[in-house]
Amino acid sequence: MTVDLSDLVGVRQSITAILPARLKTDPSWPSGPLPFELGTRRTDAATRQTYFAPAAARALYARRWHRTVSAAAGPLRLVGLELLHAPTPSAPQQALTILHFEVTGPHLLSTLRAIGHRPGAGPDPLTGPHDPAVLFAGVADTRSPAGPFAIVRPYTVAFLSPRITQTAALREPSGALPASADRWLWSLASRSTEADFPTPPEHFSVMEREAVRISADWSALILRHGAAFLGHRSDGGDGDFYGFAALHTRTVYLDALLLGAIQRDHIDALTDDLSAVFDGPGLARRVASLEQHIALFRSTYWRQHLTAHGPANELLLAYQAQHRLPERFTEILAEAADYSRLVQTQESQQIAGALGVLTILGLPVSTALGILQVMGDQDPVHLLIALAGAFAVTAGALTTRYGRLVLSSLRGGRPG
Repeated sequence: MTVDLSDLVGVRQSITAILPARLKTDPSWPSGPLPFELGTRRTDAATRQTYFAPAAARALYARRWHRTVSAAAGPLRLVGLELLHAPTPSAPQQALTILHFEVTGPHLLSTLRAIGHRPGAGPDPLTGPHDPAVLFAGVADTRSPAGPFAIVRPYTVAFLSPRITQTAALREPSGALPASADRWLWSLASRSTEADFPTPPEHFSVMEREAVRISADWSALILRHGAAFLGHRSDGGDGDFYGFAALHTRTVYLDALLLGAIQRDHIDALTDDLSAVFDGPGLARRVASLEQHIALFRSTYWRQHLTAHGPANELLLAYQAQHRLPERFTEILAEAADYSRLVQTQESQQIAGALGVLTILGLPVSTALGILQVMGDQDPVHLLIALAGAFAVTAGALTTRYGRLVLSSLRGGRPG
């Protein structure tokens, strides 16, 4: 089934772009997330904190700033910026930048394709007045960070509420959802068309399972490089429920995805730390630092239950599943436990080696001194001769296989 969204124009269309950055300095912008408004409802930090668990709220709002702007270029109108400081132990200045756009005309999918640099797409819309380097100049460096886990392109969150004529996205009179609705979701979330990536028919059932049915009125699909929210009944305009849906997409549901991105960055950093455990001396110190990082991550950021409200939890779980975060973290815990046991084994061997050295050194000396004491010999020359003989016996003992094993254990190496 081919779905053509090139002429698609929804009643409400928006794109939120998330990019990694490096915080240069705390901006002089107002603190907290961008406070979108709908009627008397204002989604500022105080309102959103009541939606999330305290640990998640601290991670999302403790060091976050926003700025309201209005910059139009082509079909995009930028309405606001956000900067979220999301440090990791290895990257203390790491941050996430968020750009909120409204889209006019039949350009939602074409804009998403251009952001994703799809073949044949138009020029990147995040240039000119929408260039993140210009918008965040002086406060954050938005150049793509180096490293194998860096986000090459922005993560996009698209929202669309359909018109009454766009039946491919609308529920049927029976209440059933047509298969074409999930194809729309996949196209918006993946920023692609059938020409970009022909979807195998076997994947249709997977898309249906992975879609998050927020309610009968709308669904979401979370992929590795983008997410999409799509309505399933016609949007009646001002006063319609979809105004509230669009507000949630830009606020608490976006925040659930931001927490997932923070978790992914920490797990990436932990993976890097694990790969460097055996780089040079100081294994015990590096393993202790790794365990501290894991403890900090678990107590502060690793949450799979955000709130008593179900959809945010489901969105976070969907993001985690796309990036295999639970499986990766389980592997990290297992590998860190192996390294911790290795360090404990080495330390036990070193303690045993130290006791062995004391035994080899102390036994001949104590024997020689005991013999002199029994004989009542107080001659200093005889004492020196006895000590020299004891040291000679000790040196000879250290050249035996047992002695070499003791010294090797003390060094933490293998016996020769």
